[in-house]
Amino acid sequence: MTADHDADTEETRVDWYEWGPRPFAVADRTGKPVVVFLTATWCDDCHEMAVETFGEPRIAANVNDGFVPIRVDVDRRPRVRERYNVGGFPSTVFCTPEGEFMTGATYLGPDGFRGILDRVRETWDAEGTDAGRVPRALAGADTPAGELHRGIARHFAGQLDEQWDPEFAGWGTAAKFPLPETIQFALKRDRVKATQTLDAIRQSLEAPDGGFYRYAGARDWSDPHRERLLVDNAGLLRAFAHGYLYTGDESYRETATDAAAFLRSELRVGDGFGGSLGPSGDRRDLTAYADGNALAAEALLWLAAYTDDETVRQDARGALRLLRSRLVDTETGRVVHFEPDGEDEADVTGHDSEGDTTGHGSEGDDDTATHPADILDDAARVVSAFTTAAQVLGEGTSLAQTVADRVIDRLGDEAGFRDGPATGAGLLDEPLRPIDGTVALADGLLDLAVLTGEERYHERAERALGAFAGATDRMGAQVAGYGAAVDRCLGEPLVVAVGDAVGSDLHRAALRIADHEKVVVPEATDAPEGTAVVRGSDATPAETPSELMDVVAETQ
Repeated sequence: MTADHDADTEETRVDWYEWGPRPFAVADRTGKPVVVFLTATWCDDCHEMAVETFGEPRIAANVNDGFVPIRVDVDRRPRVRERYNVGGFPSTVFCTPEGEFMTGATYLGPDGFRGILDRVRETWDAEGTDAGRVPRALAGADTPAGELHRGIARHFAGQLDEQWDPEFAGWGTAAKFPLPETIQFALKRDRVKATQTLDAIRQSLEAPDGGFYRYAGARDWSDPHRERLLVDNAGLLRAFAHGYLYTGDESYRETATDAAAFLRSELRVGDGFGGSLGPSGDRRDLTAYADGNALAAEALLWLAAYTDDETVRQDARGALRLLRSRLVDTETGRVVHFEPDGEDEADVTGHDSEGDTTGHGSEGDDDTATHPADILDDAARVVSAFTTAAQVLGEGTSLAQTVADRVIDRLGDEAGFRDGPATGAGLLDEPLRPIDGTVALADGLLDLAVLTGEERYHERAERALGAFAGATDRMGAQVAGYGAAVDRCLGEPLVVAVGDAVGSDLHRAALRIADHEKVVVPEATDAPEGTAVVRGSDATPAETPSELMDVVAETQ
């Protein structure tokens, strides 16, 4: 469902193509360069540029006559976003018919855009396709592989100190991003910094009418950028829920519960949630994206586990239903990036490629529109959502396995995991191996190894994480989630096998052990009925929540 998604309906004088092979074929046939305009529903500057710059008649005529223009919604096309983003949105990129870069810029007013049009035109006339280049990150180079070791986590713990802002909290001395994965790493290893950052986020980025703003433009957390995105809000909801788990601070529980209420009231669409709310609150994208809904389901499940909030639990179940029914082929494990509409419903199971949307009204194109699928971030988040559901609700392991097996088969290689299939228009056929998506998948695989008893998932997570181990010394606190995943991979995880049914006092107590990296196995066959066992411990099986806490304390 895509109600209120107005990025495609904004009036413009440019005759835009949708992303896909067609415009690049037209560019090749006509000998014209391509201009790609990256935009987002939540981005005010994007809408302003669409109206003020591309709405100027002479600019629009120049673009239509001398270029092949493509407009891309970056939320719907994350792989295009990662390859063509030049530092923020909007991004305007000029490239060859092969999709190779010529030049690019962020926001351009009419005067600035006229100047760059002239320069690109001169360059194209002089050099043609020789003016294009493939960015180094897409040039097929191997990832900086190395051996995993326990010093990696220590390095990131050191980065928490090295990059810490003692005056305003958070990490870095420029714009402040919330960094929920870094907060989670710190909750277990440097709790004071984690809680001070949560406090700063709550004071500066929590919107008066609910949810969290995207980031702060200044070091002191002022100048908030007021877009509210599902992915950001779900990540912070999870971080505040974990903050409550570790500290028992009711203010963190309240903040997490308020964030859940924001999702429910402002982004609810069917069983799940839409993608974003614009800065002024009057423009929203209610497209249901797989990665955002999976992360929301995971976050809501943990909050429900820590609080017994039944409304939150039902919200989580709804997002899981959406994933199962609309975004994930439960037989093959194929995940589509966003919820199909109307006649496109067959696309969930009907296509087996990255799914380029093709077509352009003036060309009379009758190609079937498809949706991006088999994207690493989507699959990784879905695996984690259902391994979390397995721990909290006692269901989901089988689907998590199905999705994990597909992504391992389709996207895995010796250098780690690609962000999607090695096919597609422009530079989509160039390999990109993102560390964030790799970490998210590795975390899900580590959980899956415990839940299924299949060591192959642990081995695959270890190999994927090793793809970046050679560059650890160049990594900062912003990717501390990598350090946490490595620590989990090399260490002895806290695993609690519960012989009771889901929802029992012992099960609920296991979920509330103050370690968000633990794995809880409900209705486990290796725990006698009515007991809980900490795997790897010689302690007598616990029969009560207090006995379980004593056993955990002895093993820490």
